[in-house]
Amino acid sequence: MSQTHNSHSLQLKGNINHSVCWWTYNFMSLDELCNVVKQVGFSAIDLVGPDNWPTLQKHGIDCSMCNGAEISLTEGWNDPQYHAELIDRYTKHIDLVADAGYKNLICFSGNRRGISNEEGLENCASGIKNIMAHAEKRGVMIVMELLNSRIDHQDYMCDRSAWGIALCKKVASPNFTLLYDIYHMQINEGDVTRTIQLHHQHFSHYHTGGVPGRHEINETQELYYPAIMQAIAKTGYKGYVAQEFIPVASNKIESLRNAVFCCDV
Repeated sequence: MSQTHNSHSLQLKGNINHSVCWWTYNFMSLDELCNVVKQVGFSAIDLVGPDNWPTLQKHGIDCSMCNGAEISLTEGWNDPQYHAELIDRYTKHIDLVADAGYKNLICFSGNRRGISNEEGLENCASGIKNIMAHAEKRGVMIVMELLNSRIDHQDYMCDRSAWGIALCKKVASPNFTLLYDIYHMQINEGDVTRTIQLHHQHFSHYHTGGVPGRHEINETQELYYPAIMQAIAKTGYKGYVAQEFIPVASNKIESLRNAVFCCDV
């Protein structure tokens, strides 16, 4: 996986739809990142909000995961005190996403703050159900991200795939799914490939990242991404896989090129 590639566009196989999370490459402008993405040979950027969609549209780049409706990662659907604001924000944002021609809108459970997993599950389901009819009508997927609570997001509630899957079953909408973040779930529970094989119907989006450290997905970390991507492709998955590593190499564009190449199975 340490092989490097020159500056021409990759000849991608078409089995994986590639993306990159903007925040991990925000040392350059979004305009610059759009040009890099096209140079590498794919056409999507993750975690971009409405104010910046015109930049993506100017370059012909898809917003593979929209954000901006959430209050924060820590103040989420598991606490009823936020439901009224979240319902209002998400209802409006669903329209923005649909009107822009996009599909995916991220959401978060919030931190526990003493709320039990069982109570949080009920609270999330009761709150999220208020927006799902509108999301279904507009063709927008509401996607809750699985995050690790051991290293990066201590006290975050949706930190296990089993809890997220239970929430999907409670919400019971084809438009509510999970963002399976491979980096986060390797840290919190491991067993990544088997989880994808068994529960892929609940995962509509994937993020990458090297473990440990969330850096390049190369020989410096413990996950073997080609095998994970093969498992994802074998499920018939047609959504996006977004690179979400924080590059530390001197040539950060080459890091992105190599990561996409590594995941293009």
